[in-house]
Amino acid sequence: MPKYVRLISFLMVCSLWSMPKAANAQALIPHTLQLDATKLEKQGLSLAQEAAQLAQFQQVELALPRARLASQLAPKNDKVWLLLGGLQLQTKEFDGAIASLKTAQSINPKNGDILFALGSANFQQKNYQAAVVNYQDGLKLKPNDPEGLFNLGNAYYLLGKLPDAIAQYDKAISHDKKFWPAINNIGLINYEQGNTTEAIKRWQSAVSLDKQAAEPLLALAVALYTKGDSEQALSFGEAALRIDQRYASLNFLKENLWGDRLLADTKKFLELPRIQTALQQRENSSSAPREQPTQ
Repeated sequence: MPKYVRLISFLMVCSLWSMPKAANAQALIPHTLQLDATKLEKQGLSLAQEAAQLAQFQQVELALPRARLASQLAPKNDKVWLLLGGLQLQTKEFDGAIASLKTAQSINPKNGDILFALGSANFQQKNYQAAVVNYQDGLKLKPNDPEGLFNLGNAYYLLGKLPDAIAQYDKAISHDKKFWPAINNIGLINYEQGNTTEAIKRWQSAVSLDKQAAEPLLALAVALYTKGDSEQALSFGEAALRIDQRYASLNFLKENLWGDRLLADTKKFLELPRIQTALQQRENSSSAPREQPTQ
C-alpha cells in the first residue's frame, strides 16, 4: 500500500481513540419497543471503536459493516463518519467515501483530519490539484501536522512542483525529526535531479531512524551500487527484501513515488544474480509447508 494511504489510514484509526467508551455496550442492537437514543449512540460509538481496532490490524472487510452501522446509530458524530470514510477509501469506494467525509465535515467543519482524508480521496483519484487545496485547508486547522505536510508534499511532487514538495517535506521533518518518509522522499527527488550523493545522505538518515524501513534501505542499496559500492549495496538490498518483498515490484515502487531514473537503476539491480537468488530463497521459504508440532 502506498505511503500516503497508509499514513492517512492510521491517522483516521487514531482519531477515534479519544471518543468516550460506552459502558456495558453490546455489538448488537437489543430488541426493544422503545428505542433509547442515548443508548443507541453509545452502542454506535462502541461499534466504531471496534471497527477502528479491526482497521488497525488491516481487517477492513470486518471493520466496514461495523462502521456503517455505527454511522446509523451515532449519526451526529463526525469521528464515526470520518472512520467510515477512511475505510471506504481503503476499499476504493471513492464516491461513498467522499459522501461520508462531507457528512463529517458538515457536522464539524473544524476537524482538520476530515480535510486531510478528502485530500487522500482526491489524491487516489489522481486529482492532485484538488488534493492540494484539501491539504492546505486541513493545515490551516492543524498547521503542525507532519502527515498533512507530508501528503501536501506528495501532491506537489506529482504536480511537478518539486521545490514546493521539498519545502513541505522539510516542514514535516521540522515538526517530527523522526518522520523518515519525508526524509526518504527528499532523497527520491535528489536522485531524479542527479544528486546521488545527497540522496544517499537522506536515505542513510532515514535508515538510521528506522532499521526496519525497507524503502530507504533498498533505495540506498541501488544508489550505492550505481556508485560502485557493490558489496555493501548487495548486502543492503538483500536486507531490504527480507524486510518487505513487495519492494521487488517496480509497480509497487512507482506507487510509492519512485521516479524514472531510480526505477531504471532498480530494475538493473533487481536483475543481479545475487538479488535474484535472495528473492528465490525468500519465495521458497514463504511457500514451504510448516512442520507440524510434535504431539
